[in-house]
Amino acid sequence: MASVLPADGGDAPVAVENPGGTGPFVLVCDHASNRMPPVYGGLGLTDADRVAHIAWDPGALGVSLELSRLLDAPLIHSTLSRLLVDCNRDPSAVDLIPEISELTVIPGNRNLAADERARRIAQAHTPFHAAIDAVLDERQRLGRPTVLVSVHTFTPVYKGVHRDCEIGLISGKDRRLADPALALLKERSNWQVGDNDPYSPADGVYYTLTRHGEDRGLVPLMIEIRNDRVKTPEAEISWATLLAGVMTDALKLALPGKAGGVNA
Repeated sequence: MASVLPADGGDAPVAVENPGGTGPFVLVCDHASNRMPPVYGGLGLTDADRVAHIAWDPGALGVSLELSRLLDAPLIHSTLSRLLVDCNRDPSAVDLIPEISELTVIPGNRNLAADERARRIAQAHTPFHAAIDAVLDERQRLGRPTVLVSVHTFTPVYKGVHRDCEIGLISGKDRRLADPALALLKERSNWQVGDNDPYSPADGVYYTLTRHGEDRGLVPLMIEIRNDRVKTPEAEISWATLLAGVMTDALKLALPGKAGGVNA
């Protein structure tokens, strides 16, 4: 199996949409793609596995792109499968390059050599986070208040357990945006809304928001949509429309008079 990710042209490991967006939000989609460069041989997985949720967050990019348009927000998204390297994990995390995802063994990640692990980090994880830093640094230079929001989807059944939650908001100690957003979601929709459900920061899923949000003093929020509720382009647009209104109005309640951020 080859050990080098292509890093030129259309094979770049990260993409940035609307980098000059002037709205108060910056969007991140860590698990936007299930792409695996041919040199990796699909990590030894079946075709079905490579399009399953273990490889990416289906629907998350579509929602993120529409949110970017509605909110005039920069969007940074990975263009590689999280099975190659998970950009939403600390580089030292055991599940950064998982040998097993949910119940599926990932043959191409078994007994990975240290130099291969380092290469994947350098060629995918590092550029992804550098792209986020570049967008946030430029906004800071311009004095633009910023709120950092990551968009994910999750599987309705995990390890045989059905999840009732249809949309969850994940937050850490800083709940300034999460609390009003939760209230507005419950008020404006009939979806089953979760608070730190189906995940919480304690599950190790908050790395990107900790590194680029909390550590910078920015207000962070993680959105999780159940992927059976976002299967069509129409559903992606519907979710984005709902969330854009909720995020905008929650921000007014969270930080009145500040148009969207702290620090910057």
